[in-house]
Amino acid sequence: MTKTVAKKLTVAGIGKYVPGKERREIRDTTNGLYLVIQPSGAKSWCMRFRRPNGRPAKLTLGPVDLSERETEDEPVFGGPLTIGQARELATRIDRERARGEDVIEKYKTEKLRKLSAAEQRAASSFGAAVVEFFRDHRTKRQERPRRWRGDARVLGLRWAADADPATTEPEVIPGGLAANWADKPVAEIDGHNIYTAVDDARRMGIPGLQRKNKGVSEARGRKVHAALSVMFAWLQKHRRISVNPTVGVWHPGAPPARERVLNDAEIKLFWAAAGKLHPAYAAAARLLLLTGARLNEVSGMRCEEFDGTIWTIPPERVKNHRRHPLPLPPLARELISEMPVTAGGFVFSTNGRTPLNGWSVAKEKFDEAIAATKVELGSAVEVKPWRLHDLRRSCATGMADLGIQPHIIEAVLNHVSGAKGGIAGVYNRAQYAAEVKVALERWSSHIEGLVAGRSAAVVSIGKRQ
Repeated sequence: MTKTVAKKLTVAGIGKYVPGKERREIRDTTNGLYLVIQPSGAKSWCMRFRRPNGRPAKLTLGPVDLSERETEDEPVFGGPLTIGQARELATRIDRERARGEDVIEKYKTEKLRKLSAAEQRAASSFGAAVVEFFRDHRTKRQERPRRWRGDARVLGLRWAADADPATTEPEVIPGGLAANWADKPVAEIDGHNIYTAVDDARRMGIPGLQRKNKGVSEARGRKVHAALSVMFAWLQKHRRISVNPTVGVWHPGAPPARERVLNDAEIKLFWAAAGKLHPAYAAAARLLLLTGARLNEVSGMRCEEFDGTIWTIPPERVKNHRRHPLPLPPLARELISEMPVTAGGFVFSTNGRTPLNGWSVAKEKFDEAIAATKVELGSAVEVKPWRLHDLRRSCATGMADLGIQPHIIEAVLNHVSGAKGGIAGVYNRAQYAAEVKVALERWSSHIEGLVAGRSAAVVSIGKRQ
């Protein structure tokens, strides 16, 4: 560090000083005031003097402001300071020293107070609160929600595939809510803000995410409202806000319950068309139909979950958080055995490292494959619009048509309703393993018969002993 003799500093003179390899201090004619020039080029003001105990001290006043603007407001310690403001503040501090005050202690305390206030404002901002929410939020079962990654993206955050939000930092999605509302205090977010966010998502897309549907989408509005509602309920529960701004705000209601079921002719086309897809998508889609499992359950299937006969779906990937063992029929086992072993341990994967995703694109290719298959087979079957989740309903309906009892179908689907719902479900923990095995084999035989163009062999279902 180098020092120079005192000189009356000017804006033009300060602008001409260039940084060197070492930190420089240029002394002004005002008592104890210095211009500090860092090697990086940053310039600031400081004072040097002796404390009441005689020890030398340095007090940084704030960064240099070369705009030459002067206001009627008093100079603020720690804020940008013009030459005039720096001299005024230095003179004030010099008078306080003359009165015997320990200005180092005084201004350090003031600095800490401002820093604490700034930290509190930052901690109460939406940007900080949304990260804290995904780190700490748990369901009533003290588990992380199954779809927390999707909700995080809706609110503008993205974590790596296997990252733990409690220990890793997320990526803030450009243009997402976490970026747009980064500095907005959560206590200042009201119903108008929530409504605007929901309505904008409906009309223009979820902020920061690619819009797949270019028209108005009620589903997008529901997703944004649902994610914000859970987050603000959590903030209210933990006394971070006094009022939940999502309560009473209009949002798109639940869509009508779907009843779409693929008939036998459509199932035959579906099975044939799957063969035109990537092998992982083809096998996974067929397994959806064979087992009635949910999309995320099949997509995330790991090698250690399958022992060669029984596929045990872990609680963290199950909607009701109950471990679900499924005795797979031979056709399902064959689909799994044909998949290559991956480094990531996933049964279905396109890159060997991550579970199967990109189903929206795969579904579009599926529809194209079905159209192409119809032409190849000369089929006149009209395939109405369908969704991947319709395969689960088709499995349940198909089993019912084969005479399988409702409580067995519920056991296959891992539903907690009907015979296993409410108080009855607390005491009725029977999984009907034998009956589930036979039911899945019977349904699999039916599908094999459709694919082969023959009647399926009927497998009788005995009474539970």
